[in-house]
Amino acid sequence: MTEFAMPTPPFVQFAHALAGEHKGNVLTEKALLAALRGDEPAWVHLDGKQEGADEWIAHHLDYLDPQAIEALLDVSTRSRFTALGNGMILILRGMNFNAGEDPEDMVSIRMWIDPQRIVTISRKRVVAIEKMHAAMSEGQGPETAGEFLVKLVEDVTENINKFQKELDTRADLLEHRVISERNEHLRRKVVDMRLQIIAARRFLGPQRDALAQIIASKLDFLDPNTRREIEEEHVKMMRIVEDMDELRDQAAVLREEISGQISDRLNRNMFVLSVLSAIFLPLGFLTGLFGVNVGGLPGLENGQAFFWLCASMGGLVLVQLLVLWRLRWIGRGG
Repeated sequence: MTEFAMPTPPFVQFAHALAGEHKGNVLTEKALLAALRGDEPAWVHLDGKQEGADEWIAHHLDYLDPQAIEALLDVSTRSRFTALGNGMILILRGMNFNAGEDPEDMVSIRMWIDPQRIVTISRKRVVAIEKMHAAMSEGQGPETAGEFLVKLVEDVTENINKFQKELDTRADLLEHRVISERNEHLRRKVVDMRLQIIAARRFLGPQRDALAQIIASKLDFLDPNTRREIEEEHVKMMRIVEDMDELRDQAAVLREEISGQISDRLNRNMFVLSVLSAIFLPLGFLTGLFGVNVGGLPGLENGQAFFWLCASMGGLVLVQLLVLWRLRWIGRGG
């Protein structure tokens, strides 16, 4: 096993030379530190949760701008871009595909990129970073810092786009079910989807702006082709943000539709109860009146009194039904 195949500290997840004779090799700590100071571009990815990662950055990358080190060590971050000299601080958000976690709880990728070195750090697994590592291990990865940036942004944006397409499909299916089934239990599904959209959307706006700032920057190592490809990803991100806004509005409309269906159902139930009350309240009054034992019960001596009472109550019901029908409370579209 050569020096360039020996293991690195546990918090160093991936370490590769992008070009030169050691391209694609997994670097040892000694070779990595030399590569990061050398003329050929090199990349290291650190696990921010592992003990020792922060100290390693502060000690071995002390030649970086203090603002860059602070950005790499910062835990609470939002997507942003800052140019420092001939390098950049770039913080992106990728979809969270970790087991047991929600994809919209997007993972942060903090990075420093200049022509000779690329330092990335995250506290959770990032699929785009793993894909980059796999490509480099096979000798098919980027060879310059600009190519690395383009590849990473493409993969991150593609994963976000897939998530947005899945939400779009779910929204269409829910819309069809809400209209056809009139099932109030769909309300929870609509609310959950809307919360997903809102959670992801708050990260995507800053990410779109960060890509726009990269395009407008004057960094020398970003050649016209790199800027053109980043601009393509920026256009995709703009479209994703617009689609997410439309999905958020669509979810709000679906929620209002379900609320309207529930309100209509309650109104119909109250209407039925009102009709029943209108019919039986007079009947209850009559039965109560004839049941009052003051000076004897009415009709007690007459054997046909009960029949005539029932007949009169039946006639009253018919009159009530006729009145309700004329008022369009029942029948005739009531």
